[in-house]
Amino acid sequence: MNDEPDPTPDRKPNSLLEEIRRQMPVANQPMIVSSEHLASTEAWRLSEYEYGLIVAFNAFSRWMTRCMAAAGFTDFSPLDVLVLHNCNHRKRSKRLADICFVLNIEDQHTVNYSLKKLMKAELVESERRGKERFYSTTEKGARTCQEYRDLRERCLVDTIRSLDADGEDLGRMATLLRGLSGIYDQAARAVSST
Repeated sequence: MNDEPDPTPDRKPNSLLEEIRRQMPVANQPMIVSSEHLASTEAWRLSEYEYGLIVAFNAFSRWMTRCMAAAGFTDFSPLDVLVLHNCNHRKRSKRLADICFVLNIEDQHTVNYSLKKLMKAELVESERRGKERFYSTTEKGARTCQEYRDLRERCLVDTIRSLDADGEDLGRMATLLRGLSGIYDQAARAVSST
């Protein structure tokens, strides 16, 4: 008989999903939800997922604003950061409607406000073509996006890579999140018509 403790709890996980599964509650433990009153018998898992989404969203928002601050811009909201990166994406000019569509934002005025802030900081510029206005990053904006990327590589990507060497788990989670966003969009349309 071996009296040594099992080394499994201390070993490094092989993948990001394995690490997440390791931290998930076992069947007899209570689930973590933010609003117990929403969790019917059939909806506990959904409430647990929603709480995880809330926590992840807030952590991601905090990450974006702090990374942008480290890149030299302290007064930007998470939406401002997302809009800047979308304007820089593929080095193509985009209309307000294009940016809103890609980011899945209904309220164009919030994106418009972000664009005004980014133009005031000289990170984004606009150009009128016919009746449309197109937005793209300036050289300063492109440099800022590159600085953000460098900080992201140093502070975030290396850690994620150590948990998920091939990126397969992140890819599966991204697919799942996109699918669930479609379900929430459909439910939002349904509840709006009731």
